Amino acid sequence: MPAVNTIDPAEVAKFEAMAAEWWDPNGKFKPLHLMNPCRLDYITRQIAAEFGRDLTARAPFAGLRILDIGCGGGLLSEPMARLGADVLGADAAPRNIPVAQLHAEQSSLTIDYRNITAEALAEAGERFDVVLNMEVVEHVADPLAYLTACQQLLKPGGLMICSTLNRNPKSFMMAIVGAEWVMRWLPKGTHDWAKFITPDELYTLIRNAGLDPVDRKGMVFNPVSWRWALSDRDLSVNYVTASVKR
Repeated sequence: MPAVNTIDPAEVAKFEAMAAEWWDPNGKFKPLHLMNPCRLDYITRQIAAEFGRDLTARAPFAGLRILDIGCGGGLLSEPMARLGADVLGADAAPRNIPVAQLHAEQSSLTIDYRNITAEALAEAGERFDVVLNMEVVEHVADPLAYLTACQQLLKPGGLMICSTLNRNPKSFMMAIVGAEWVMRWLPKGTHDWAKFITPDELYTLIRNAGLDPVDRKGMVFNPVSWRWALSDRDLSVNYVTASVKR
């Protein structure tokens, strides 16, 4: 049976149009550049805890195979490669791949970048210790089918890190009115508020996909320090989860 395709062509087209700006910290992906240290803090700590790795070691993730699904220009793929992991960066938008490949080459990093979907990778029998599924689930046509493919991509004992946006009036004001209309960090229409997913909804989807959620935290922007930080309590806008495949 052919793999289910959860790609939303309109969503892919949005990111295709911005592909050349992935590594411009003041460009259309400025929000991700600002958020990246916070995301990496959560990701690295979760991987280290799950696999018993020492983050002070020279290459703490050596021997781990990591999939960065929806990799874009490689903002997460590159740090994972620097930490010693064998990284595959996958993206449904074709124009993102050469941008990511060129930047990795310029950074002297070896990363396997492919224009491919999670479903196609699962159907091909690819398996990973870790799946990074960051800010993707709110852009797909069928979140449950997509998360099921991510589950299939994990080895037993594997870890999925999944982040997305909560759906409530505050997230509409912050992520759409604030980020798109006022600050103009992103083009208008980048996000569809109706596709945002509450933490409880995401936990249910993750469980129905065959994974066990083990942690979730908010990612909160401080307009005074101009930095993002993790929060145990505030999941009102951006949040991140960790799940394992038993």
